[in-house]
Amino acid sequence: MTKKRTSSIKKHIGQVPGELVYTGQKETNKLCIDTFDYNLDHIEEKELNSVDEAFIYKVTDSITWININGLNNIQDIEKIGKHYDLHPLIMEDIVNTSQRPKIDEYETYLFVVLKMLYYDKDEKVVSEQVSFVLGNNYVLTFQEADGDVFDGVRNRLRQKKGRIRGLGADYLLYALIDAVSDHYFTIIETMGNKIEDLEDNLFTGKSQQEISQQIQDLKREVLKVRRAIFPLREIINRIEKTDSNLILPKTLHYFRDIYDHIIQISENIDIYREMIWGLMDMYMTTISNKMNEVMKVLTIIATIFIPLTFIAGIYGMNFENIPELKYENGYFVLWIIMIVLFIGMLLYFKRKKWL
Repeated sequence: MTKKRTSSIKKHIGQVPGELVYTGQKETNKLCIDTFDYNLDHIEEKELNSVDEAFIYKVTDSITWININGLNNIQDIEKIGKHYDLHPLIMEDIVNTSQRPKIDEYETYLFVVLKMLYYDKDEKVVSEQVSFVLGNNYVLTFQEADGDVFDGVRNRLRQKKGRIRGLGADYLLYALIDAVSDHYFTIIETMGNKIEDLEDNLFTGKSQQEISQQIQDLKREVLKVRRAIFPLREIINRIEKTDSNLILPKTLHYFRDIYDHIIQISENIDIYREMIWGLMDMYMTTISNKMNEVMKVLTIIATIFIPLTFIAGIYGMNFENIPELKYENGYFVLWIIMIVLFIGMLLYFKRKKWL
């Protein structure tokens, strides 16, 4: 049974610009808000009970990371956006989960959209949108539901590892984007292993129908990963060239490191894309070779029986004046001749390496 596809585009038809319409599939009953408020000597980790509790962090002297899960809670998302003076079009992009990765610069904040990739329990690539808002002393992250790749950043904050507690909100944004891009390497490594396993299966005679489906699934995975990762080069390039006061010059060096990682990942994706096309060609060649083998066997069998059918046809004709019919051992002689022809043709085909 064909799976019915849902369209998020229909939700935007006739929509007023800036109107919030959630287009994702993951829904939570309650908005979950986690915060890290910290400086070099102090950190407070807290789960907020309401949206209003997040408003006080806008004016604190410390750095605050506010992580928001549950984009289907439109009213709460809208309240947060109004308090932090986010443009209506930015709020629309946050809840539009089909948004292409991008960066928008405003006077008091930067807005970045990325795709967070991971494998689910069925080994399928899942793409989840995550939005970042960088302010003077805060970073807002918006996710569809619980579960992300930021546990490493959280542990560094709790344990005061590295530079993250001693630097500003721009470095926190870098650390979060770096966590997303680092997880791309896991996706690429798993995808490479899948391609190598599939290549081995092509030579072990595994079910051809199964191989064909796996190739198609891998091709879709590569395209999904490519759409998520390639725009990130443009985003990092824009950040490096920005003249915004929100990102300090010393932090730009760290963003260049992300750019190098994205280039490496992009090159691997191009290689895997070519390998998958090569697997498809190899698969078609294997199918063609098997068909040729079948046709060769059938042709050899037909060729062997042509002279035998010719002999049987002659002596099966209804003529009275066929001299060999009166010969006492003619039947046995005819069998000997046919067997000799059969064996002789087999030896000839063997010698020619047609068998």
